[in-house]
Amino acid sequence: MSDKGELDLTGAKQNTGMWLVKVPKYLSQQWNKASGRGEVGKLRISKNQGRTEVSFTLHEDLANIEDIGGKPTSVSAPREHPFHLQTVGGQTLTVFTESSTEKLSLEGIVVQRAECRPAASENYMKLKRLQIEESSKPVSWTKQLDRAVTTNYKPVANHHYNIEYEKKKKEDGKRARAEKQQVLDMLFSAFEKHQYYNIKDLVDITKQPVIYLKEILREIGIYNVKGTHKNTWELKPEYRHYQGEDKSD
Repeated sequence: MSDKGELDLTGAKQNTGMWLVKVPKYLSQQWNKASGRGEVGKLRISKNQGRTEVSFTLHEDLANIEDIGGKPTSVSAPREHPFHLQTVGGQTLTVFTESSTEKLSLEGIVVQRAECRPAASENYMKLKRLQIEESSKPVSWTKQLDRAVTTNYKPVANHHYNIEYEKKKKEDGKRARAEKQQVLDMLFSAFEKHQYYNIKDLVDITKQPVIYLKEILREIGIYNVKGTHKNTWELKPEYRHYQGEDKSD
């Protein structure tokens, strides 16, 4: 956003309410494939026993995912996406746009936050498996040579890039943080196999710092402080379809 230029406050004067919605990465990528001002899907808002229910249905022409991580594939994206509505939480959030002439416009104030989540389906589970497989592939591998290497090579005690990596690990902590979505994928994959995990096992699975891992777990999980499964984590009810269970009301 530029520090220069005019600021149009029409949106604030009109008290325009805006929704701030988080969508899955694959969904935004499919939207970008829409031609011109074509339809990307349909949004439905309804009332059920006094509660507002919102869902998005992806257009069937955008359902085919042709590649994952640059690798050609053929898998269908989930079409149904119910919204998980959230409060703004006392924050004041605004939406700005910037024109080609660096003119800023305040379009409105965020009055509702939401998360667009895929409904449990075979297509979504297949997509997640492909994404997890792609993200878990090693960045390097070994290869057996047919003949000896004749290039002059002088052994060193430690390579420069190893020293830099060790330095970065000390600065960032013993474990380097992965992208949040990658950690979520690993957690959901683990909870497909078992319902309960202690934090030590989850650290071993994700290779993430404990504090960072707990921050993510608090968003999707419940920590049991008593009972048979004391001191273990399990998924919140709205996420338990990842284990093949039906979501209960």
